Amino acid sequence: MAEKKSLFKRLWQTFRSPSKVAVGVVLVFGFFGGVIFWGGFNTALEVTNTEQFCIGCHEMHDNVYLEYRDTIHYANRSGVRASCPDCHVPHEWTHKIVRKIAASKEVWGKMTGIIDTPEKFEAHRRYMADREWQRMKETDSRECRNCHNFDYMDFSVQGSRAAQAHSTSLASGEKTCIDCHKGIAHQLPNMRGVEGF
Repeated sequence: MAEKKSLFKRLWQTFRSPSKVAVGVVLVFGFFGGVIFWGGFNTALEVTNTEQFCIGCHEMHDNVYLEYRDTIHYANRSGVRASCPDCHVPHEWTHKIVRKIAASKEVWGKMTGIIDTPEKFEAHRRYMADREWQRMKETDSRECRNCHNFDYMDFSVQGSRAAQAHSTSLASGEKTCIDCHKGIAHQLPNMRGVEGF
């Protein structure tokens, strides 16, 4: 019993000093503040990573979303649906953060009204498509591969042209999904002067 009393006495002596108490309080509040901040940050990150958020502005809802609704990524026989963030935001946390930071340019575009009418949107469609295709090329179509994986493709049930292209791309590693699948979910911009079109 005396040993227990001694332990309490030492703890009381330690925390009796104002500077040590202040350090303890700061550490406790810092810990809980960090947990709250991290939870709030991740919650906000996930809210901005939904289709509803993406189509919340009329530029996206009235243009690319309407186009996307007529594609196989929106409705298909299997019922598997790829939404905006599935194709435009990486799943891995670090890549997701980098993409979200880069997306701040899109927020600036929204604020300045660069594409706020159908005419302005069409005028900028090629620039936006080229920028997105370049990003996908640089990441080896990472977002496509979240759902489409060469390891699980059954080339025997694909058309001969698709099977040939997929098996060749798989073997060579020279091409990535976006090289052949531009316009798969959105209308193509004017492709005059682009090789292969």
